[in-house]
Amino acid sequence: MADIKYDIQETIGTLSQSPKGWNKELNLISWNGKTPKYDLRDWAPDHTKMGKGVTLSTEELKELRDLLNHMDL
Repeated sequence: MADIKYDIQETIGTLSQSPKGWNKELNLISWNGKTPKYDLRDWAPDHTKMGKGVTLSTEELKELRDLLNHMDL
């Protein structure tokens, strides 16, 4: 598997933490030197390991925000 390079440019926030210390975080990340995107995934405490996640453009994040705002939570 090819090396994936990432640069966490901004930590937006943490949604939860697992008993093993992994955090589900929303971050702004540049993947392989490309334009940064919003990213939601689980991270090891030292950010050296990550779980599967979802990467969203600004437009997609705005659409998600609008969808969540219309939900009756």
